[in-house]
Formats: sequence, C-alpha cells, structure tokens
Amino acid sequence: MSYEQDEDDQYAPRYDVGSFPKDFEYGPYDQDGDDPGGPLTGEQKPRILLMGLRRSGKSSIQKVVFHKMSPNETIFLESTNKIIKDDISNSSFVQFQIWDFPGQIDFFDPTFDSDMIFGGCGALVFVIDAQDDYMEALNKLHLTVTKAYKVNQNIKFQVFIHKVDGLTDDYKMETQRDIHQRANDDLADSGYDQIHLSFHLTSIYDHSIFEAFSKVVQKLIPQLPTLENLLNIFISNSAIEKAFLFDVVSKIYIATDSSPVDMQSYELCCDMIDVVIDVSCIYGLREDTETSAFDNQSSSIIKLNNGTILYLREVNKFLALVCILREENFERQGLIDYNFLCFRQAIQEVFEVRSKIQLQTSLPSSQRGVPDGTKHPNGVPA
Repeated sequence: MSYEQDEDDQYAPRYDVGSFPKDFEYGPYDQDGDDPGGPLTGEQKPRILLMGLRRSGKSSIQKVVFHKMSPNETIFLESTNKIIKDDISNSSFVQFQIWDFPGQIDFFDPTFDSDMIFGGCGALVFVIDAQDDYMEALNKLHLTVTKAYKVNQNIKFQVFIHKVDGLTDDYKMETQRDIHQRANDDLADSGYDQIHLSFHLTSIYDHSIFEAFSKVVQKLIPQLPTLENLLNIFISNSAIEKAFLFDVVSKIYIATDSSPVDMQSYELCCDMIDVVIDVSCIYGLREDTETSAFDNQSSSIIKLNNGTILYLREVNKFLALVCILREENFERQGLIDYNFLCFRQAIQEVFEVRSKIQLQTSLPSSQRGVPDGTKHPNGVPA
C-alpha cells in the first residue's frame, strides 16, 4: 500500500525468491545483438540514494529487491558502516545506481561532499522503521531532504515507512498519517513547502516493497508516458482488461495502462513470470548453448477457473508483457498477436531514440558539430 499527496495507488508483485534462478540476473542488454547505444556509464546512470537511521532496513530492501535474497536471510546482514554503491545495470530501461548510506552519516562533516552526493541523484529514498520511535528519524528526514533540495531541486523524494508487516491495519494507517503530517509540517515551518514527499508502507515480507520501488524506478524513466500510452492503445484494440510491462529480473513493473490495478491481478502476473522462468530453466535450455532461459521465443498462456486468461509475451531480453483478459476475448488471438507485434516494434523504436540520445550526449561537442557552450534544440547542453 502506498500513499502520495496527489496520487499513488498501485500494487507491486509478490517476490518468491526460492523459485527464481540465482544466475538469472542483469547483463548487457541486447535484442538481436548489442544495444546500439551501449550500456550507460556510471556517470550517466540515474542514482538512487538509500538513507535512514541505523537498522531501519535499507540494506535488506536492496538485497531482497535486486539480489534475490530471501527475506529470512536478511537478519544475518551486518549494519552498513560505509557507503555501498550497487550498479543495477543494463536491463533496458532499468539502469541506475543504488547508494546505500550508513545511518550514522553526518551531513555537517567537512568530508561530506553534498554537491557530489546529491548533484547526480535522481531519487532519494528515506527509510523509517515503523516499529521504532520515529521522532529521531523524522528529524533526520527533514535534515536530509532540505540539504539535498538545496543542491538538487530535481530529486524525487520517497519515504518508505518500513517493517509494517508486524502492525495491524489500523496502526499502519495511523502511523502513516502521523509521519505524513509531521514531515510536511516540518517542511512548511522551514519554508520548504514546495518539496513533495511520497509515502509508502513497505515490508520485505510481502508485495509492498516491490510496489514502492516500482514507483521510484518509474519516476526515473523519461519514456514512461510513451510506454503508458502504448499500453493504452494496445489493450483498447485487443479487448484486454489489464496489461503490465515487467522488468523480468527484479519483477518491478516499469509501466502499466491507465486502468485501476488490484493486488490479486498483480500477484497473478508476478507468479506467472516465476512459472515461465522456472519451466524454461528446466526444459527450455539446450545443454550445448549458453542462451538465456528468457528469450524471443518465450510466451505462456494460463487459463484460470474463473474464465480469465493470463497471456505473457517476451518484449525483449529483459522485458515481458503480461496481459489479463476474458477467455471469450482470447478467441481472437491472431488479432492480439498482431497488435502485440506492433507494440513490440514501437518499444524498439523507443529504444532506438533513447540509444541515439545517449550516443549523442556521450560524444565530445566537436564530434557532434555543436560549438562549445551552445545547446541542442531540445535544450540539452552540448
């Protein structure tokens, strides 16, 4: 469950770490070859900062979502005592770095370079332990957000009200309301009421942490409106009730259509990805090749006993489209498959534009034919 001041009511997929192959992870993106733009360098990738007090659960979140660690194994993680930089790289749209900060970091330490830390930051995730006294955490949140905003006003601020699995529903909502009210009142009193905070109730033991990180990652994808529009066109012309574009590795959804989402549908789609990967790893790999278990031949149809069809198709090496539709509408599978091919072609064109922009911005200005100090028509500095 999540809450934003304007809108944020999505659900995230369930994560069953035991059924996901340990060696199925991020690698160089390609569809039928290498990505023409090549992978982003560390300097080009958006940066997500994980901050909060000690033992608030920052490292556990990172390990469970992106490293397939079982939630039960996180109790053996040691407390972070230095900045841990993790490169979540080359999964088509999902390319970024996560910096896990120790809870005891001092912003007023002379060695703390605020411009370097916050200058290249795309999103800042502040984790608050809901089972502990959060007054100290709120003070640290205020200090962190205001310090970051002075350096970079484009940062997306996310607050994870974490470890809510042991709380009752009423207590969860009351805790969220109290933290939301106090945090925004503190900002308003300091003259920073223009800062927008998004709040999420999270736990590594259910779907909520994936929901929250899905929202974080989506805000770092400039192509998100285009993806959502393509999904809306696809479902409206295919009699599909709901469609999700999943990053297969992390099972974070990077886009969905504009229709409402319910938790059960999302859970079913995520379980379907588990089934496809499991079966493909067992029966779909040839012993004499080193191909991926998820390739351009990957697809699946699951019929439920309530007349619903789950339909999965591979979009590219790391993206899958999972659709929910009524069984009677699936009789026109040929139409759906044709519309899907058009959708996949459109996604590839989005990639091509993205790759050209990356290649152009990575070249020296002399090779781009643009004099130093000038700008491109789109406003990007040369």
